[in-house]
Amino acid sequence: MTQAISEDVKSNPIGRFIALLYGLAAYLVFFVTFLYAIGFVSGLVVPKTIDTGSVVPMTEALIVNILLMSLFAVQHSVMARRQFKQWWTQFVPKSIERSTYVLLASLALVLLFWQWHPIPTVVWQINDLQIAMAITGLSFVGWLIVLTSTFLINHFELFGLHQVANNLVGRPMPAPRFRAPLYYQFVRHPIYLGFIIAFWAAPTMTIGHLLFAAVTTAYIIVGILLEEHDLIDLFGDDYRRYKDRVSMLVPWRKSA
Repeated sequence: MTQAISEDVKSNPIGRFIALLYGLAAYLVFFVTFLYAIGFVSGLVVPKTIDTGSVVPMTEALIVNILLMSLFAVQHSVMARRQFKQWWTQFVPKSIERSTYVLLASLALVLLFWQWHPIPTVVWQINDLQIAMAITGLSFVGWLIVLTSTFLINHFELFGLHQVANNLVGRPMPAPRFRAPLYYQFVRHPIYLGFIIAFWAAPTMTIGHLLFAAVTTAYIIVGILLEEHDLIDLFGDDYRRYKDRVSMLVPWRKSA
């Protein structure tokens, strides 16, 4: 087996190098999109935010925005399922399957940022500067939880770089093993918890922002149910015991 892999590396080094470049490009698109998402939701720095842009009638804005979020949700969930991966990798090399998933998810978000219609009617607004700054800070804490949680598991595997790097040198990917480091000792899904904090901690909440936060939170709950089904299939009793011991999103509530 090792000899066969070694021979394949020697016979197709250019293709593997191209796969590495593709993986790096997909990661770069993701990282820029992630940084833009922080500004988009918080309303800072970036040219187009969740509350800026052309204002259209509310019905039109609701339809367009929900369709944009639905497109991301369908792409993100369907392509993450094991059955889809088994079908998809008949056409896409396994080494770049994750990078392709990351790239398409990032492009779906770029489309959302570009075509999002603000609904600027204010639901709540905190006028006290110190409290408003504290809530904005809490939002950034949410983003920090998202990013650090990815590194606690395997950031570079999660976003496809580990796969293309191993493919370059002809090293097989290690078998997945169950781990629950740091945040994962308190909640099963700290990445999703970080997103929820980031989306809801807003000193000024408009109808458009509220729509974004509510729909994405609903999608997160559905996504968790789908993901945990896959995790039980992958890790079996290890994950079942973990699910019994650690809560899903709220650290102080024991899992049912």
